[in-house]
Amino acid sequence: MNKNVVVIGGGIVGLCTAYFLNKEGFEVTVIDKGDITSGASFVNAGYITPSHIIPLASPGMIAKGIKMMFNSASPFYMKPRLDADFLKWSWQFHKSSTPAKVEKAIPLIKEINLISRELFTDIKNSGDLGDFQLERKGLLMLYKTEASYLHEKKVADRVAFEGLEVTELNKEELKTLEPNVQIDAEGAIHYECDGHTTPTEVMPKLLNYLIQQGVSINTNEEVLDIKSSNGILKEIITDKDNYKPAEVVMAAGSWSGELAKKLNLSLSLQGGKGYRINVERETGISIPAILMESKMAVTPMNGFTRFAGTMEFSGNNTIVRKERVLAIANGAHSFYPELEINSAEINSAKTGLRPVSPDGLPYIGKSTSIKNLTIATGHAMMGWSLGPVTGKLVSEVISNKKTSMDITSFSPNRTF
Repeated sequence: MNKNVVVIGGGIVGLCTAYFLNKEGFEVTVIDKGDITSGASFVNAGYITPSHIIPLASPGMIAKGIKMMFNSASPFYMKPRLDADFLKWSWQFHKSSTPAKVEKAIPLIKEINLISRELFTDIKNSGDLGDFQLERKGLLMLYKTEASYLHEKKVADRVAFEGLEVTELNKEELKTLEPNVQIDAEGAIHYECDGHTTPTEVMPKLLNYLIQQGVSINTNEEVLDIKSSNGILKEIITDKDNYKPAEVVMAAGSWSGELAKKLNLSLSLQGGKGYRINVERETGISIPAILMESKMAVTPMNGFTRFAGTMEFSGNNTIVRKERVLAIANGAHSFYPELEINSAEINSAKTGLRPVSPDGLPYIGKSTSIKNLTIATGHAMMGWSLGPVTGKLVSEVISNKKTSMDITSFSPNRTF
């Protein structure tokens, strides 16, 4: 077997794919159009979330998007635009947002997250990356209103039914768990099954490990064209070089759809923009939380607390909308009244694009029309959580091994 593989994309999925392919003895080259220091893999909340069993494409989400469409500060924002790909994706998203399809997705999302959670632990225990933050303190769903509580209680009941650890906390129990910060909330649902990391710590360590193992990391290199004939990908042409690999992995996040077009493939994807603010001073926050009414995430990372959130569909751009950053700052203050995020912290906010498929499930698997192409993208808000398992599954696919789970439902060739 020719063991030369090119991975297009150097985010968490691309690097984890390189990690597991390298373990299988493949000669791996990673190509990324940036310098692998920014983007969704660096600005996410760092969650490992088996509790997130409900896909983004769920009943009522399109209605919420339309309702919020003309408020660019809203947590779920879809910028009105006449774009054929976006309109097609929106219709597919709508068709996927049914109770039956959500029900089918739940066990799949649970299984793939649990496998990935264990792989994070395996990677840490291997010592390959040295030491890095990997904690299992769970995730607090903080709520102010009964409506939010009742909404999350339905999810929590289902999470418990699926065998995952979840408890309910009243105000006093919440205070006992988080004694060093004032929280303006009526209570919380605590998903004890979840964990968290510091992405800006893991990514450089993973990158350094791959370089030490002889993986070629080619940064600031853009793919200009991809040539195929008779169902085989023959050549990748970049602005710096040409490659003729035996196998190719497309893990370019939100840009994967555009790259797929170069092979006359239709890969329905939209970039869902998220924002983060880092507070590099003591906040007293020790457990990750989602602030339900503010629809944002809070994570105590190594050296700072991260406040992250929003899902913005406005095209593949990295423009920082100040009103959305301010919404995060204000949302944090509403739950942590003693915390004021200052103007310097607001001005240093960053953004990243998460690749979102129409049904909220990732694309993982071989292309049916290009037999030496494997696709790994479309993870929406679970990209960080599912990075290791995606890399493992891709390495199994390319090695012709039995996959760690059935990936039929993740097929990049599926219809909506």
